[in-house]
Amino acid sequence: MADDCEAFVSSRLIPVVVLEDAGSAVPLARALVSGGLPVAEVAFRSSAAVDSIRAIVDAGMTEGQDPILVGAGTVITPDQVDAAVSAGAQFIVSPGLSRAVVERCREHDVAVVAGAVTATEVQAALELGLDLMKFFPSTSSGGVTAIEALAAPFPQVRFIPTGGVGPHNLADYLNLRTVAAVGGSWMVPRELVNAGAVDELTDRAAEAVALVASIPEVA
Repeated sequence: MADDCEAFVSSRLIPVVVLEDAGSAVPLARALVSGGLPVAEVAFRSSAAVDSIRAIVDAGMTEGQDPILVGAGTVITPDQVDAAVSAGAQFIVSPGLSRAVVERCREHDVAVVAGAVTATEVQAALELGLDLMKFFPSTSSGGVTAIEALAAPFPQVRFIPTGGVGPHNLADYLNLRTVAAVGGSWMVPRELVNAGAVDELTDRAAEAVALVASIPEVA
């Protein structure tokens, strides 16, 4: 199932976006694409999430803009999976591990990344056929040290750490062989998203892409 996820981890950086108004969705998507970061995880932390995903997908289909991979994050119930997929989400990210959520994603044939921060959770995720997992909240769950420790018994697992990740520690995470990508929101601050500040968001996305590009990929 991780093979289905390769497209959205290829940038090694996944913007985690909270959209409070669906009207901000398309300008944000355009800013990310213009900044060289054509992926967005729209968090289900507001009532505008579903409409925001739909707006981004529809704009890409009708206005001929460069493609962007858009997924749903903070998905914790099967009903949210249904809503996200119906809106056009191309991947699902869950903060924790729920068999019901994973199974519903399989029913929809949509890529899913579930959260796991302990050996027990990792083992349970492997039993569900997952080997790419979200590590959240990263900083308070042990960060780099914890991921390195989990790599010993689970060398087949790759993680997407999120929560406390930013320019100050990005390299620490991406220098780990077991980290496929990181999730973060520093390039999409809520105040700029709400203001529709496309130029500033574009610049922030481009800076984040350049920072990632400066960190060699680990073989």
